Amino acid sequence: MQKILGYMRRAIEEFDLISDGDSIAVGVSGGKDSLVLLKGLILLRSFIGIDYSLTAVTLDPCFGGAEGDYSPVEQLCRESGVPYILERTRIGEIVFDVRHEEHPCSLCSRMRRGALHNVAKSAGCNKVALGHHYNDAVETFVMNLFVEGRIGCFSPKSFLDRKEITVIRPLVFAPEHEIRRAAKHLGVEIVKSACPADGNTMREETKRFLAERERLDHGFTDRIFGAMRRADINGWGFKEKK
Repeated sequence: MQKILGYMRRAIEEFDLISDGDSIAVGVSGGKDSLVLLKGLILLRSFIGIDYSLTAVTLDPCFGGAEGDYSPVEQLCRESGVPYILERTRIGEIVFDVRHEEHPCSLCSRMRRGALHNVAKSAGCNKVALGHHYNDAVETFVMNLFVEGRIGCFSPKSFLDRKEITVIRPLVFAPEHEIRRAAKHLGVEIVKSACPADGNTMREETKRFLAERERLDHGFTDRIFGAMRRADINGWGFKEKK
């Protein structure tokens, strides 16, 4: 977990993600990324020298009309003294049963983001923390380039004018394998996704493509990430350039 805390501290300092007095809503799906993010933010408070508060938020899409069991997340929050909000939604029904989306991830993601921002505002939070990591950033860049024909990625930090809320991604320097290792070390109980499209998405296909390229050409992923930073794509530039 020490490596993860180092990655998070670097991102927080380099992109100015957290300031004194921030009230942060942490999006917790129950997967390894969001659980490690939550645990990391809890641990960082004790030594990073920034005074901030946390509220964990889970949005249950209720896939198939069934409510998910997020009791492991609730228990983690209770043991850590972090307020926990579980919001049941109809996102799963709308995406799969009403709209019958052929490519459901885009609509599902937009709806979940909107709902998360609304819950965060209602809870009095000024920032929302998401668990996107280093590999997510490279995968998103590659998908935007080859699928949508544009150069772009999500930002480490972005202010949403309409919601007056800032979205931060403290895990952006953390490789996925380190997050997986940290989750195992912490012994966090993963809440398995009930999404009907899980494991069969464009992101999974891109993940496999990058893994194969990395196997054949070690450093392939790092070079893409480096290019994103040198070109200052969507706020990814090095600190000295800002």
